[in-house]
Amino acid sequence: MASSVLSLASATPSASLSSHEIEKGKLNLGNSSLCFKKEKTNPFMKTKSVGRISMAVASNVSRFEAITMAPPDPILGVSEAFKADNHELKLNLGVGAYRTEELQPYVLDVVKKADKLLLEKGENREYLPIEGLAAFNKVTAELLFGADNPVIKQQRVATVQGLSGTGSLRLAAALIERYFSGAKVLISSPTWGNHKNIFNDARVPWSEYRYYDPKTVGLDFEGMIADIKAAPEGSFILLHGCAHNPTGIDPTPEQWETIADVIQEKNHIPFFDIAYQGFASGSLDADASSVRMFVARGMEVIAAQSYSKNLGLYAERIGAINVVCSSSDAAARVKSQLKRIARPMYSNPPVHGARIVASIVGDATLFKEWNAEMEMMAGRIMNVRQKLFDSLSSKDKSGKDWSFVLKQIGMFSFTGLNKAQCDNMTNKWHVYMTKDGRISLAGLSLAKCEYLADAIIDSYHNFPLMVASNKDHMPLLFLIENALHSLTTHLCLATDAQVYWLWES
Repeated sequence: MASSVLSLASATPSASLSSHEIEKGKLNLGNSSLCFKKEKTNPFMKTKSVGRISMAVASNVSRFEAITMAPPDPILGVSEAFKADNHELKLNLGVGAYRTEELQPYVLDVVKKADKLLLEKGENREYLPIEGLAAFNKVTAELLFGADNPVIKQQRVATVQGLSGTGSLRLAAALIERYFSGAKVLISSPTWGNHKNIFNDARVPWSEYRYYDPKTVGLDFEGMIADIKAAPEGSFILLHGCAHNPTGIDPTPEQWETIADVIQEKNHIPFFDIAYQGFASGSLDADASSVRMFVARGMEVIAAQSYSKNLGLYAERIGAINVVCSSSDAAARVKSQLKRIARPMYSNPPVHGARIVASIVGDATLFKEWNAEMEMMAGRIMNVRQKLFDSLSSKDKSGKDWSFVLKQIGMFSFTGLNKAQCDNMTNKWHVYMTKDGRISLAGLSLAKCEYLADAIIDSYHNFPLMVASNKDHMPLLFLIENALHSLTTHLCLATDAQVYWLWES
């Protein structure tokens, strides 16, 4: 801490010093005062002696002065801006959280029942084991892979309870960094914003494979396959098991088979992020079909799970990391190392969310009720998607094809809007969304679909910001995105830097 020194000689002519004030440690300087002390050793303060009295004025220069302000989170920052807006028609389509038709948060009835049962049981609040609640780990693995799956019966799955999807991914990233030195993770372009942060913090190198095609607002399947083929053998391929975030674009069953073929040929390891099981289609089994197909081929698989969306347990931070191994012995060793990683990271996971999941999945009646509520939530989002498409098609007289809205799945729609268009959505229409053009249909009501359609049509046609690229026309920011991705893929490996894209700043 830096300091400056003041002696008695610097006091103003009107300054007076009484023995009482000396005892109180106070020096009157007209209308101001300074504190002083008798001379003592202080490593953070320099002093000057005047007679028997030493005085010093310390200025607060922090030892953390070199730490810069971090940029706001591109997703959570949307909610903060929304809250500050007082417009009556404002819409928050940024954060992926389910809302009712009245746009209110929703607590599942089955969760309320499970909560009540747990309260009546009077469960204690003792620490869980490092790997989490045993009953939860059992049902979550069975839910993902199927209770009768041979990998379950042969004990070839290492399951550890994690801090929702983010924490589970982080455990897996640490395992990769520790035991697969130099291995690269391939992530889709685009992907969920936190994926890059997770691998950067774990010091795991990553690059991207093509996924989104801006010309069709669909899947660039040929580019995806080519990039996975070109990846170094033994890479980890991060896949969204269902309801791809942010695009809502999923491969067809036939395309999933081709993806699995290429991953097997290149000896890659599939790494699934399962954030929406049951919430995308309304069926737990249908939304897990991609993962189960890879496992049925005998492949070793990593799969992270989250119960934030399908059970609405956002704040409980409940999820799991599963590693399917070729033998039970390998699974036991992997689990032991996941526990070893978790111990200094957070010691052990929270219990309440795990008990809720275990209670619901483990009880036939509650499980049936949960399935019904998931179908209801997924159905509401599908109805909103249809209504938005109908509104866009009827209002837009330009002939533009809006059918991509219906082809996408899950809680998100990737509109294809660029940053300037997204800014117009917010500044003129008070629609809050991420700058990559993603909107959360879970935060939209049927009553607001026509208003949103007006906003999208106005923004699309009046803020094109297009530039020619060979024979195709592509959004300028998409071209910049590709260049930045190519450049920063190498920069983040060399500098361990956090990468924040242009439209997120």
